[in-house]
Amino acid sequence: MTNEEVLKRIKGGLIVSCQALSTEPLCDPYIMSMMAYAAKEGGAVGIRANTTVDIEAIKKKVDLPIIGIIKKDYEGSDVYITPTEKEVEELVRTGVDIIAVDATKRMRPGNITFEEFFKNIRSKYPNQLFMADTSCFEEGKKALELGCDLLGTTMCGYTEYTKGHSLPALDLIERYSKELRARVVAEGGIWAPEQLEAAYKSGAYTAVVGNAITRPRDITRRFVNALKTLEE
Repeated sequence: MTNEEVLKRIKGGLIVSCQALSTEPLCDPYIMSMMAYAAKEGGAVGIRANTTVDIEAIKKKVDLPIIGIIKKDYEGSDVYITPTEKEVEELVRTGVDIIAVDATKRMRPGNITFEEFFKNIRSKYPNQLFMADTSCFEEGKKALELGCDLLGTTMCGYTEYTKGHSLPALDLIERYSKELRARVVAEGGIWAPEQLEAAYKSGAYTAVVGNAITRPRDITRRFVNALKTLEE
């Protein structure tokens, strides 16, 4: 698929995030590939996936556009979504359609700013689609100026300076759409179809839903916690 075809396919639809960390019961490339297959059967227009092994397994199972990330912790930095050029290079080798990177103003491993990091990868991979996982308007504006193709609200509520922000971040979606005229990926805090609808009404170009669809442990906990409130 060309970049134009990828962007056209994901517009106005639902991208399903199929991820499981090593601490989770469903952490297995085969299981993630079947999750992706089930998502496609349900009408998903794309998949967001973590790790090269999961991406490669999913690519064998579905022909949907994939947003790829590598989550990795580095000492001395809070950035963990595709934090260094090493992870970007690994993702590029998989042929993934879109690479998502943390685009927050927090320092990356090696005390590198997002601007330094992104200028390097944009120069190295001029034809690769990149999605900026942001937490606030300032970050989205900077990411767009640097050449990011899509702005995600992924990190809103998850950085120290955005904690407590209501999710989904409809205000941020609206500002990105209206003020920056960006392709906005609504991601984070979408647990119900009504919230997905609200994200689109706020100006989303596309949307990602993960926990509410592909994380049964988290979904179960929400129901169990609801019962606990009854006991109180």
